Order: sequence, then C-alpha cells, then structure tokens
Amino acid sequence: MKANRQAEILRIITEQNVETQEEMLENLRKRGIRATQATISRDIKELNLVKRPLENGVYRYVVAADQPARRAFAGRLQNIFKEGVTSCDVAQNIVVVKTMPGLAPAAGAALDGMEIDGLVGSLAGDDTVILIMRSNQIAEVLCRDIESMLE
Repeated sequence: MKANRQAEILRIITEQNVETQEEMLENLRKRGIRATQATISRDIKELNLVKRPLENGVYRYVVAADQPARRAFAGRLQNIFKEGVTSCDVAQNIVVVKTMPGLAPAAGAALDGMEIDGLVGSLAGDDTVILIMRSNQIAEVLCRDIESMLE
C-alpha cells in the first residue's frame, strides 16, 4: 500500500541518515516492504524530500521545510486517514486514533511528521495510535480535526 510505504519512508528518515535511494530500498526491505527504485523515486518527489548536508560532508534525506511541502504532506496525511483510520476519541490529554489492522504505524508516522502544536509524543501499535497532548483542550481540538478529516 502506497500510504503505508510512504509513512514508513518518513519514519526511516527521522530514525536514521539515509543518503541514497538504494539505502532507502534496503531499509524498506528490512521492514518487509518491497518496492522498486522507480517507485522510491516517485515517493521521494511526492513527499517533497530533499538531501541536506551533514557536518561530515555526508548527505541525508529530509522533508523540505517550505510551505508547498507542508500542504503536500497534509494531503498525504488526509489520504492515509481516509484509507485507514476508523475512529478517534479523547480522554483528557490523550487522543486515541483507531485504524484498520496494520495501519497504525503509517498513521502514527504521518502524525509525527506533521507540526502539530501541543503534541508531546506518540505511540503506535497495530491498530491504535496514542497521542499525548500538552493539554485537554488541545487534545479535544485535535480529535475534532481528525474526525473532520474522516468525513
């Protein structure tokens, strides 16, 4: 599934330095995701990933920090949610997002990649994502936003 693969790509680049598409393919294979170089190339363009230099002259993939990238990424998030999220609920400052089996890591990675104000941390299982928010009010607003994406 494209949304799951792209969410995994975003997770990979936040967890480690990836310099080439071949490294990306290998990381995906280790996580049980098969793809071709051409598919990865398209994913990199759609996710608006760019290479940034590190201090030692090595480059790594990162999400471009410009506004068009944020809009594109927000669109990706909406697609992931429409495809896999089944419900959202709030308990004080905790937002619980239920997904189809196996899609919580994709939804969690997409949420982690967004710049959500008040998000303290997240945890994804197989079909549930737990989002810990800074306040009860922020949690309620986020849950309403997620529910509106599902409509």
